[in-house]
Amino acid sequence: MKKPLLMDLENNVFLEDGKLVIIDRRRLPRDITKIACRDDHDVARAIIDMAVQGAGDIAITAGFGLYLAAVKAEEKAPHDIVKALQESSSRLCATRPTGFHLAALQKKIMGKIRQENRIGMKHSEMILEYLQMALAKQRAISRDTGKHAETLLASGDHILTHCFAGPGLLYMLQYARDNHKDIRVICTETRPYLQGARLTAWSIATMGIDTTLITDNMVAHCMSMGMIRKAFTAADRIAMDGVAANKVGTLQLAICAKFYQIPFYILAYGGPDRHTLKGSDIPIEERDPREVLEFRGIPTSGSDVKAYYPSFDLTPPDLITATITSRGITSYKTD
Repeated sequence: MKKPLLMDLENNVFLEDGKLVIIDRRRLPRDITKIACRDDHDVARAIIDMAVQGAGDIAITAGFGLYLAAVKAEEKAPHDIVKALQESSSRLCATRPTGFHLAALQKKIMGKIRQENRIGMKHSEMILEYLQMALAKQRAISRDTGKHAETLLASGDHILTHCFAGPGLLYMLQYARDNHKDIRVICTETRPYLQGARLTAWSIATMGIDTTLITDNMVAHCMSMGMIRKAFTAADRIAMDGVAANKVGTLQLAICAKFYQIPFYILAYGGPDRHTLKGSDIPIEERDPREVLEFRGIPTSGSDVKAYYPSFDLTPPDLITATITSRGITSYKTD
């Protein structure tokens, strides 16, 4: 079984010749195009422009942006390097406000910089060391999440997923294959960036797993026809009250699953954000409406038509069967 490119972040976000190289996910799977980021400004722009996608992957990428900022600051030897790094961190955090992973990782790194003062060690070296540990931890969390999720699968299951649920989904399917379970997957295309088509469906098919692509508006029909037994998505942030923020379209998928009595699971990886008490506290990023009015740069409507693009929606806990983290499965009470 071939290992998907997106299973481990190191394959598509890495340092090379003093720059951060990002495999442009907007161009996958047709082209493997590299974006070379020279500084934190380039990294912030790449995140905003969706060159990298997925909450955990965005967080690590932003961490490398902070590393590049540290290298640049050390070359100029400013009077207050910590102040320069805080400005860079704030800039990076502002790129994607809904997910909490990016800001949480930045906060941890900045806290470490302020607390530690190892003799002879540069700030950039400290950041890089921490990022390597964070990458290893993220990989372990993804694997453990996938391992727990796999126990929910039975041979013969047809499952539905939306957007790109991250490497935990791929590990779940890998473990299912290792345990000789016959699993088939239906992926929504996930407009307007087509993450489901370009990233998820492609990655799963690469593993040799039966994969079917549907448009976003086919979910209810497929459920009504008995084509789906279980649904799995990820979440960019989960509040302490159980409300989950994920790619827009997740809410309607969960509503349909509830109506047709189909289990709806969320791959929650590290679990809820302890600093977000209620779902109403989660900021919903609204992106450029032009992204809805175009398809790969080609206009799809009239010049006088307006558009609206909330990038995420909120799914309440009464629509969620269970969340799966690296520590196990938490079932929610349902009526």
